[in-house]
Amino acid sequence: MGESDNGRVARRTLVVLGLLLATIAVLFIGYETRRVLTWIAIAGFFAVALHPAVNWMTRKVPFCRRWLATLLVFLATFALLGGLVTLFVVPLVREGSQVVADLPRFVEDLRNGRGPAGHLIERFNLLEYAQNNESRIREYASGLGAPTLAFLGSVATGVAGIVTIFVLSYLMVLEAPKIVDGFLGLFAPRRAEHIRRVGQDCTGTITGYITGNLLISVICGTFTFVVLLVMNVPFAGLIALFVGLVDLIPLVGATLGAIVATGTAFFESTTAGIVVLVFFVLYQQLENHLLQPLIFARTVKLNPLTVLVAILIAVELAGILGALMAIPVAGILQILARDIWDTHRGGLKAEPTVGEDRTPVSAAAAGAADTDTAFAADAAEPKVSR
Repeated sequence: MGESDNGRVARRTLVVLGLLLATIAVLFIGYETRRVLTWIAIAGFFAVALHPAVNWMTRKVPFCRRWLATLLVFLATFALLGGLVTLFVVPLVREGSQVVADLPRFVEDLRNGRGPAGHLIERFNLLEYAQNNESRIREYASGLGAPTLAFLGSVATGVAGIVTIFVLSYLMVLEAPKIVDGFLGLFAPRRAEHIRRVGQDCTGTITGYITGNLLISVICGTFTFVVLLVMNVPFAGLIALFVGLVDLIPLVGATLGAIVATGTAFFESTTAGIVVLVFFVLYQQLENHLLQPLIFARTVKLNPLTVLVAILIAVELAGILGALMAIPVAGILQILARDIWDTHRGGLKAEPTVGEDRTPVSAAAAGAADTDTAFAADAAEPKVSR
């Protein structure tokens, strides 16, 4: 008996050690492949967002097979992104060439203390500091070769990541019916239908998040353009487009755009810089504490407090990527938690029960009816006296 107990304990110990080692191995593999896993997560995010458009085309457009609908939707998305990049890059190249042409005059203004930037340089003695530390500045500039190569390498990795995400999301959308049907085939029909409904709710959450985020970015870009235009800041349209794009990043996006817009405004005039700075300080508070919670409460069906807390926690855990994924992940977790509650605890039973034994009402009623019938038959039976 003792040997049997010792063997059982040994087996349990081996099982625990095996599970511990497997967990460590999974965590190690996940850490080593975190970049690829991030690409897969982003690709899945976009695939879920574009999946409804592909389904709509396959239902509404005659003779449109799924491969054709997927191709058309992704071509439209690629054309939209290409148009945004063109709107941003073409003016940037044009204005950049103009800046290069005006560079000698700009440098001369800086040396002579003319213009807003020249006044700032003269006030803080920046030109004198540069002349006194010329050798140190040259030494620092000569050491920028390695960081520049590292930056170019990161840019190449980013381009490869974008292409990989695009291909992965395309294949995910194309093969979505097979993947979903194969996964649901592992469950009973009733359970599979339940999982399908929950998955549709999660998809709606991601689509609502994208819609709400685009709406907020349009509002931010429009307000920025109006303020820059009123203050006669150059490149108002280009800067407003940049601000709208980076504003897709919750919480920190408006700050990134504000740095560029405010810096450009200060080069135009000190008054314009102060006005733009005050505008972004006020607008960021408005967006973070009013627009985002209210809009996402309608599109993602999240409580405004939940939205704010989710973004803050995700930024702390995963930085910018966490900020991008915080709201849809919070919405999905809310859907799953509500479903678990309704299914296992908070939902109504398939049939009410009575008694401590939780006997179904129908069975209790049938038992009561049988008892009444037996009692009536017993009452109708004639009594025989002795």
